[in-house]
Amino acid sequence: MKRNIRKFSYSTDVKAKLIYWASQYDPCVILDSHSTENRDYPLGFKYELVLGVGKYDELSSNEDSFEKLKEFHSHERDWLLGYFSYDLKNELELVSSKNEDHHNLPNLYFFVPETVITVSNNEISIECLTQSPKDVWNEISTIQIHSDSTNDFVDMKPRMHHAEYIRGVKSLLHHIQIGDIYEANFCQEFYVENAEIEPFGLYQKLMQTSPTPFSAYCHFGSKYLMCASPERFMNKTGTKIISQPIKGTAKRSPNVEEDAQHKLDLFHSKKDRTENVMIVDLVRNDLSRTAKRESVKVEELFGVYSFSNVHQMISTILSELDSKHHFTEAIKNAFPMGSMTGAPKIMATELIDQFEHTKRGLYSGSVGYITPEGDFDFNVVIRSLQYNAENRYLSYMVGGAITHNSDPEEEYVECELKAEALKKVLGGV
Repeated sequence: MKRNIRKFSYSTDVKAKLIYWASQYDPCVILDSHSTENRDYPLGFKYELVLGVGKYDELSSNEDSFEKLKEFHSHERDWLLGYFSYDLKNELELVSSKNEDHHNLPNLYFFVPETVITVSNNEISIECLTQSPKDVWNEISTIQIHSDSTNDFVDMKPRMHHAEYIRGVKSLLHHIQIGDIYEANFCQEFYVENAEIEPFGLYQKLMQTSPTPFSAYCHFGSKYLMCASPERFMNKTGTKIISQPIKGTAKRSPNVEEDAQHKLDLFHSKKDRTENVMIVDLVRNDLSRTAKRESVKVEELFGVYSFSNVHQMISTILSELDSKHHFTEAIKNAFPMGSMTGAPKIMATELIDQFEHTKRGLYSGSVGYITPEGDFDFNVVIRSLQYNAENRYLSYMVGGAITHNSDPEEEYVECELKAEALKKVLGGV
C-alpha cells in the first residue's frame, strides 16, 4: 500500500506529546537519539525521533529468520520496525543455550506500522497507511499527557551472587590463558518476580536519568523494553555501512577537573584499549564478508565520549556494501555484535552460555528500523530494563569484557557502574 505523507513544523515542546501518543499503541517502537542532550556525541539514530505504531503486517520467527526478513522486506517494500533477540545467534551457528528464559521472545520480530513518524531537521513527517496524517497530527497536538505512576522502590535480586561472579571471571580467565578465547563479554542478571510496574513511566524516568543516543521504548503484546543504550550496532545509508562498538567505561564526576581526568585515564587505559581493539578487529572481519574489496576502514579508534552517567570508548568502522549482497546479509554476518560476545565469537558465546545463568532475551540484541529503500539503523540493547507483563518478571543485565589483564573485582565494580542509572530509576540508589 502507498503511504499518505504530510510534513509539519517541529518544536521541542511537541516531542513529549509525540512520544506519549505513540506509547499508547501495541505494537509500538520509539527510537530517540536525544540529540540536544548528547552534543558531545554527534552521532545517534539517523533521525532525532522515529515512532512506529499499529500493525499492518508482521514477521515473527524462530528459524531461517534472516531469509524470512529478506523476503518480508522484498514483499512489503515499506518501513519495518522491530528487533533481533540475542538468541538469534543459535540459528547462525551450532550453539544453543539451556539457561532459563523468563521473557520468551521470538528470535526476530518486525512489523509494518500503520503509522510512522520521523523527526529530522526541525520537521515532522507523518506517514500513514489508512489514516489521514492531518487527523493524526490533530490528535497528537491536542493530547493531554498524564503522569504515569510507578513503584517507589523495586528491590532487584542478583541472579548471580558476588562470589559466583568472581568464580565465573576466573574461569573465563583460565580459558583465555589456555588459548580458547581472547575475550568474553560476561554478564549477570538482576531481577524481581511479581513486579507491578508501569513500563512507560519507568522509561520516562530512565530517560530523565540517562538520555542516550540509541534509546528505545518497545511494546510488543505483554513484552516491554525500556532501553538507554549509548551504542550503535550498525547503520546503512545507501551502500555505506557504519558500526560503532563500545569497549571501555569510566565514571563521571561532578568535579570538572576530576571528570576530565577520568576521561583522560580511560583514553590511556591499556586494558580498555586492548578490549576495544580486539572488537574492532572482529567487526572489521565481520563487515569484510559483505563489503566491496578494500572498503573496510577504521574511521576512529579509541574515541572517548561523555554521557550523563559514564564516559565511553567508542571506535567507528566503515565499509561499502557489495552489490552482490543483500542488506540483511551484512546484519547476519555481524550478529551477534562482537562487543557483546567476545572473540573468537563462537567459542566466546559457548562459554558465555556456560557461565551465565539466564537467557539474555533482548539484552545484547538489537532494536531499530529498516526503510522501504533498505537503509537501516540498529542499536545494541544495553543499559535496559525488560518486562514480561504476562508473568510480571522485571530484569536487567550488566556485564563487561574479560581479557587476560582483567581483575575480577574491578570487573564487578564496572558492572555496578553500568547499572547505576537503572538502580536510580528503580529507587535503589
